[in-house]
Amino acid sequence: MVVRMNRDEFWQWVEAQDGDTRYERVAGEPVAMSPERIAHVRMKYRIWQTFDRQLRERGLECEALGDGTTVEIDEDSDYEPDVTINCGPPIPDDEKVAPNPVVVVEVVSPSSHSRDAGAKLADYSRLPSVQHYLIVRTEQPRIIHHQRISSDTFQARILHSGRIDLDPPGIFLDLAEIYPR
Repeated sequence: MVVRMNRDEFWQWVEAQDGDTRYERVAGEPVAMSPERIAHVRMKYRIWQTFDRQLRERGLECEALGDGTTVEIDEDSDYEPDVTINCGPPIPDDEKVAPNPVVVVEVVSPSSHSRDAGAKLADYSRLPSVQHYLIVRTEQPRIIHHQRISSDTFQARILHSGRIDLDPPGIFLDLAEIYPR
C-alpha cells in the first residue's frame, strides 16, 4: 500500500531508505527512479560539464547542478532532473533544492520517455523560473528544446545537430560537443 506523504515526511522517508535507490515524489507518493544505463550517465555528465564550464567562463550568477538536486513543483510533487541550472545567489551547501531553476534537463531512458515528455513537461512549465526544458535522447542526436516564450507558453523544437541557445542564462549547448562521433 502506497502512502501519500507531504514534503517533510518524504524527506524523512528517503533518508531512512537503503541509499542505493533514488526517489521522486509524484502526487504525494514516492516513485523509485530506474537504475541508469551507462549511456545515460555519460550524457548527463557531458551536458553538466558543458554548462558548468560556460557558466564559470562567463562569470554568470548561475550554477550547473547534477542529479540529486530537487526541483519542487508544487505541494505534492518534487522531481530530480538529470541537470539543472539554478540562477541567483549561491545555494547553501546543506540544501537539497534548486530555488530558481532556469534550465532543466531530462535525459530519457526507455522507462521515462512518456513521463518526461508528458507530465514532467506540464509540471516544469508551471514554474515561472524555468525558461528551458530539454529532453535528451542518448541513442541518437536528438534534443527536444522547450523554450518559454511568454508567461504561459512554451515553444518546442527538435534538434538533430547545431546548437541550442539558452538565454537566459546566456550560454549554449552544441550537440556536436555532447554526442560522440
